[in-house]
Amino acid sequence: MSCSINLLNTILGTGLLAMPAALASIGLIPGILVVMLSAAASGMGLFFLSQCASRTDGRHASFFAISKLTWPGMAIFFDLAIAIKCFGVAVSYLIIIGDLMPQVVASFSDYAQDPILTDRRFWITVFMASAILPLSFLRKLDSLKYTSLVALIAVIYLCTIVLYYFFSISNPVPPPVIEYATFSSDFFSRLPVFVFAFTCHQNIFSVYNELKDNSQRQVNSVIAYSIGTACTVYEAIGILGYLTFGKSVLGNIILEYPPSIFVAGGRLAIVILVVFSYPLQAHPCRASLDKVLAWRTPQARGLKVPPPPSAIKYFIMTTAILVGSYALAITVTQLDVVLAFVGSTGSTTISFILPGLFYYKIHENDPWKPGKITAVCLAIYGVMVMCICLTFNILKLLD
Repeated sequence: MSCSINLLNTILGTGLLAMPAALASIGLIPGILVVMLSAAASGMGLFFLSQCASRTDGRHASFFAISKLTWPGMAIFFDLAIAIKCFGVAVSYLIIIGDLMPQVVASFSDYAQDPILTDRRFWITVFMASAILPLSFLRKLDSLKYTSLVALIAVIYLCTIVLYYFFSISNPVPPPVIEYATFSSDFFSRLPVFVFAFTCHQNIFSVYNELKDNSQRQVNSVIAYSIGTACTVYEAIGILGYLTFGKSVLGNIILEYPPSIFVAGGRLAIVILVVFSYPLQAHPCRASLDKVLAWRTPQARGLKVPPPPSAIKYFIMTTAILVGSYALAITVTQLDVVLAFVGSTGSTTISFILPGLFYYKIHENDPWKPGKITAVCLAIYGVMVMCICLTFNILKLLD
């Protein structure tokens, strides 16, 4: 159960806030179908990775280990892409803390105009020192099962806000404009939301290694539970948020609601969510960084699994991730463009391209059965999504 909760918490991130706007870009019915397609594609990617993990030695599955079985010379680049992607998401979590906490304090306290309490850097520092730092030094994701449960409670709170305002606003003025099917170029700028929403593949190997019973049947159950639950939550928030505010809904649904203690509690819940989600990005970032650093060492050369990092190396890598993300978060207020490029390449690579390519390579000499064909199609789909997202991000940057 703890592995399922951790994987689910990795999926349910800030994509929740942008899902109504993502549906608005293509219309209600196509939007519902795209969410389901994204969930199915991500689930297939997780399945293929778990199949590949069973080919590794013992409980040492990782992107690095599978790369050694398939394309050994490319292992360092695969892990570097994962490290950069996870690091970028971790930075975005800190930025969200800095953006939301001053608003939360303003709703709860009469002293909110104090310069310190309105300083985003102050809140990033407080949460980094008090919660994120100690949680990020944990060696196993299983140690985060209780904090992940708290984060999921925060998701339930956000769902409650969306449900409450959907049913309480009976005659909005003006009434929201609902489009059941539409299409515009804006869809391609929103497409990454659907892709990123289900990206949790960087943690599937930790789940595989830590499960007491890591048989394929048990791993499939974890994947089905996590993806299925996440899909249900995304559909609920996306549909109800879109029906409440229509096609003009903002990219961050929580900003649509009027200021109140109830809504402030929701913003605080989001802060709690990202605080406990940060370690779930730091863990695979550190693991991939370790593989990159160990790639050229004599001890790791020729090994399928590099030796575990020493306590000093573990401390240095974790500190570097924390300090680096903190420095970026307090100096850069908007990482939208940077994260768009990192996400367009990183998430599609981890979720679709690598799972398909790994599975194909391992079964290269086998007959063309449905699994092998599906893996190739998934990799092609990932390349297409990457090219489309990257192209529109570049055009948006140049516009």
